[in-house]
Amino acid sequence: MALIELLEEKIVKIPLVSFDKEGIIRELVDVLSQAGKVDDPDALFQAVMSREKLGSTGLEDGFAVPHGKTSGVKDLAIAIGIAPQGVNFESADGEPSKLFFLIAAPPDKAGPHIEALAEIAKLSRSKALCTALIQAKTPGEVVSLLRGD
Repeated sequence: MALIELLEEKIVKIPLVSFDKEGIIRELVDVLSQAGKVDDPDALFQAVMSREKLGSTGLEDGFAVPHGKTSGVKDLAIAIGIAPQGVNFESADGEPSKLFFLIAAPPDKAGPHIEALAEIAKLSRSKALCTALIQAKTPGEVVSLLRGD
């Protein structure tokens, strides 16, 4: 399943209002819950936090990809959040994260989960796209940018 197939305005939150890792993850889990993508938000939150304890999912250049697997979701789901102010996510380069892609997957869907991670990692290499996403003002703008409209 391609990332583009999962994009819709209701899975995007601008701006994220939390100022720490746990708060950001909670906000993104809530986005998925409100969009009807998660049966058990608490299980997803715990799965993502457990994954973070293994090592931060903060990449470089303001990108973070928190993720977790739980039976609390039936299918691969992604929430996108933007924190223009930047949040300490213990990123590889030590810089604050501004773009967040939370991936939730059921335990038996490793393939799509890995594909989504790879697609997001590829997106993170486009500096122009990242800058445009950080400056986006609406969920619709984010979806259009990611679809290449």
